Amino acid sequence: MAERTDDAFVTGQTDLSIGTEPVRLAVLDEDEFCALRALLVFALEGSTMRSAVLVATTAAEPNPRACGWTVGNGGLHPMDTAELHAAVIPCPDVSAVLREVYPAPVLPQIPDTDEESPRG
Repeated sequence: MAERTDDAFVTGQTDLSIGTEPVRLAVLDEDEFCALRALLVFALEGSTMRSAVLVATTAAEPNPRACGWTVGNGGLHPMDTAELHAAVIPCPDVSAVLREVYPAPVLPQIPDTDEESPRG
């Protein structure tokens, strides 16, 4: 979810299938993936977004999991697990998956070497 500078909220989601043996990544809906990627680029760039979060969830049973990052300043920063738990906990009386929340990994930020970059 992201909040634009004009106070509008926008969301995106996509489903991916990821395997480890052999390593593979399959995009299940190309249009959803492209929309989410564009939203993430705008959030990382920052001039049109006030705030944004990225939440990754698994569907694996018996313990579906979730981790999240705040998006800004050109990078993804691990989200506070208490805030994430509040965001992904199902509403009362709603049949939904209860996810185990865990700390998101720290993602290294690659230095921008483009001299014309606005982050400069």
